[in-house]
Amino acid sequence: MDDLGLYAALIRRGMTRRSFLKFSTAMAAALAMPAAYAPRIARAVETAPRLPVIWIRAQSCGGNTEAMLRSHEPTVSTLLLDTLSLEYHESLLATAGGAAGLSLASAMDRYPGGYVAVIEGALPANPSGGSCLVGGRPVEDVVREVSDGALATIAVGSCAFDGGISAADGTLTDSKGVRDAVGSGPLIMLPGCPLNVVNLSAVIVHYLTFKEWPARDPMNRPLSIYGGLIHNQCERRPHFEFGEFALAWGDEGAQRGWCLYKLGCKGPEVMANCPTVRYGDGVSWNVRAGAGCMGCVMPNFWDAMGPVYKRLPAPVPIVPGVTVDMLGVGMVAAVGAVAGAHAVGMGIRYKRRGRIARREAAAAAASPAAPTGPGDGDHGAGEA
Repeated sequence: MDDLGLYAALIRRGMTRRSFLKFSTAMAAALAMPAAYAPRIARAVETAPRLPVIWIRAQSCGGNTEAMLRSHEPTVSTLLLDTLSLEYHESLLATAGGAAGLSLASAMDRYPGGYVAVIEGALPANPSGGSCLVGGRPVEDVVREVSDGALATIAVGSCAFDGGISAADGTLTDSKGVRDAVGSGPLIMLPGCPLNVVNLSAVIVHYLTFKEWPARDPMNRPLSIYGGLIHNQCERRPHFEFGEFALAWGDEGAQRGWCLYKLGCKGPEVMANCPTVRYGDGVSWNVRAGAGCMGCVMPNFWDAMGPVYKRLPAPVPIVPGVTVDMLGVGMVAAVGAVAGAHAVGMGIRYKRRGRIARREAAAAAASPAAPTGPGDGDHGAGEA
C-alpha cells in the first residue's frame, strides 16, 4: 500500500470533486445525519489515511463479496481497492495455498492494531469433520487471530451475524455467528442477506470522521442503520394506512403498488434502512420490487421470520388461531367499548348534576330573603 491519503487516491482513480461531495452526502444519509454533516465528512476523508482492511471469508455463499464487487457509489475500485486499501481477501488474491497464508500473516504484521477485520460467513460449531478449513486450520481460529489484532471487527451479512442459513433448523453444521470468536475489541454487526455495501462504507466513514465507531444496539448493530422501523420508511406505507393491500401476487393491488403486508411482508417488525439506502445502484429494494421484506437483518430470521411469503406469526402464542387482523379488530372493539362506557358515564354524571342544580335553584327561590344586619345595605353605607 502506498502513502496516498484517501482523497488523493480517489482523485488519482478519476473521481471528480463533485462525485466526492456526492459520496460525502450519501454517507451522511446512510448514517442518519443531516446533510449539513456532509462538509465535515468530506474534510475528514480528505485528510484521512487509507485504512487497511483484512477480509476473511468463512462459511457462506459469497453473496456479501458479490455485493461489494457490484457496489455503485463508490465502486469497488474506489471503496476498497483504493479508499480502504484491501490488504487481504481470498476471493481477490492472485496467490493461493501457502503463499496466500503468507499474505495474510504479512498484512497482520505490517499493521498491528491498525487494520479493520471484515468477517463474512458463519463459523461451524463442529469443524472436526473438515468443514470450512483455512490452510488446514478451523476458520474460527483464523477469525479469532485476525480479530485479536484488529482496530475493530465488522461482521458482514446474516451468516456472520448469527449463523444465518447454516444455523437454521435441520442444517448439519450447526453454525454460529462470529461474536464468540471476537476478543475485547469493538465489534460491529451488519446483518443482511446480502450486506448493503453502502452501510459498510458508512461505518468506516463514521470512524474516519469522528474517530470512534457508531453507537450500537445490544446486538452490536449501528443504531443509525438499524434504528428505524422499515414500515415507517416504506413507500407503500400510505397504502397500509388506507387499508389498500395486495391479496395475491399479480392481482390489481400488487400491480398498483399496494401494501404487501397480507402477503407476508415483515416490514412492520424489522429495523433497517433498506427503504432509504436501497440496493441495485440505489434504485430499488425488496418491497419496491414487489417481493416484500423477509426480515433478513433480524436474529435467526430463517426460522423466526419464515415462511417468507406468509403472514406474521400469531401475536398471542398461547392461542395460535388468533391472527394479527383478529387481534386488531378486538383491540378496536375494546377501545370502542371503553369509549362508549366513558360517554355513558359522562352522560349520567351531567344529568345528575342537572337535577342537583335544579333542586338547589328551587330551594333558593322558596326560602325567605335573609335579613340585613348592621353595616349591610344602604343603612350601613349611610352610616359609613
